[in-house]
Amino acid sequence: MSGVEIAFPGVKALDGVGLRLFAGEVHSLMGENGAGKSTLIKALTGVYDIDAGTIVVEGVDRHFATPSAAQDAGISTVYQEVNLCANLTVAENIMLGREPRRFGRIDFKSMNRRAAALLERLDLDIDPRSVLAEHPIAVQQLVSIARALEVDARVLILDEPTSSLDADEVAQLFVVIRRLRDAGVAVVFVSHFLDQVFDISDRLTVLRNGTFVGEYLTRDITPVGLVSKMLGRELDALTDLDDESRAPASAVPGAEPVVRAVGIGRKGVIEPIDLDLFEGEVVGVAGLLGSGRTELARLLFGADRSDEGSIEVRGRLTKLRTPRAAIGQDIAFCSENRRSEGVVGDLSVRDNLVLALQASRGWLRPIPQKTKDALVARYVEALDIRPANPDALLRNLSGGNQQKVLLARWLITQPKVMILDEPTRGIDIGAKTQIQKLVSELARDGMSVVFISAELEEVLRISDRVVVMRDRRKISDRRNVDTSVADLMETIAAGSSEPDGTRRDGAGLTGTDGGPTDA
Repeated sequence: MSGVEIAFPGVKALDGVGLRLFAGEVHSLMGENGAGKSTLIKALTGVYDIDAGTIVVEGVDRHFATPSAAQDAGISTVYQEVNLCANLTVAENIMLGREPRRFGRIDFKSMNRRAAALLERLDLDIDPRSVLAEHPIAVQQLVSIARALEVDARVLILDEPTSSLDADEVAQLFVVIRRLRDAGVAVVFVSHFLDQVFDISDRLTVLRNGTFVGEYLTRDITPVGLVSKMLGRELDALTDLDDESRAPASAVPGAEPVVRAVGIGRKGVIEPIDLDLFEGEVVGVAGLLGSGRTELARLLFGADRSDEGSIEVRGRLTKLRTPRAAIGQDIAFCSENRRSEGVVGDLSVRDNLVLALQASRGWLRPIPQKTKDALVARYVEALDIRPANPDALLRNLSGGNQQKVLLARWLITQPKVMILDEPTRGIDIGAKTQIQKLVSELARDGMSVVFISAELEEVLRISDRVVVMRDRRKISDRRNVDTSVADLMETIAAGSSEPDGTRRDGAGLTGTDGGPTDA
């Protein structure tokens, strides 16, 4: 793939991106959320039409108008969620839509025989006649791969295949991936687990903000170097906040936390974690996408239930089983998924602003109109929401102003703890700076703030304490004193498997930070 461009209304998703895949290699596609990985995969597999650029398969220019056209060219994808029919047999799932027929009817004997051959190729010893639902997720994932191979795949794309697997299941999957690699299949591996990337990959391509950063042999790059290329550096326009606006450190000796979480976790989602939140303190949460940042936020807000551990709020043991229970304990949460979990686009700015307060009162106790108007006017002015028209539909506001409305929605409830998950993602520099200053002001006024961001400079800029997550567990909890971006990168990358020097050679490499390199 060369010079690939794809634009959606108001945004350029890919801008001159390239990707080279070699037979007999595992190639990891790396980048943070919004980097363009999924868009590039969909361009390769015929889901999206490309606006510019070329796709060449074995020297022949190709244009994939549909996913089936890509499959006919030997390009198959296995997605993160198992897209199979649990009520059908293993063989029926593998051959679904391509069943062998005899005299106009499905030839089940032939179907089971062909499925068994594919399972044997993956060293998967299961009965093709068994119902898929009887098998664990890891086996279902391997059945998905068998289905992809049934079309004689030359390129196999694995999109977050290990997100629901434990360590033993990941090891089983990697045995299969290496077997396919050795058989000459080009495997694309998409994952946010650095250990796994360095364990399984021969080559890496890094994307950032829809652009191509570089292509590298795995043996030639360190985990810290990879993290640095994925995250990049922040724009100079976003300057450091003044000391005057920074939140003071308030976790003084003997101080009691507002919230104390002890050993909270959710099996298969996040490892047990301890976390104290103090009054007037900003706790930054750093880590790559998939590290467990959002999962931690959802446990603290009761959006997901913890399987273990306990939470104390102001010294009292509390069960936060639902968001409503968290709201009752003066805990607020702004989701990273602003569009689907925050913005109610068809409602006005006014109605969106008072939504949480009305929910906390109950629908049988409507907020008096005079009170509502006063609150809306106050927060529209305080957060500089534009346009300053409370009757405007929220969907017509910019992303930055929508984010301000969501913040104001929770501020109206006067929470003691505010959990912000990527509050500045996808918004312009001006709005980003305003929100960062607001966070510092809230902490200075005594609020406890949890600030989650993939931008390490941003985390360090406004946090008093930084919690680092990796592979769904907390690996560091430190005061933000003389901590640098490099320090955080080192921490995030620590423990990742170093390349073993046995990677295969390929062709010349080119990255944005250097010229051609002999591989």
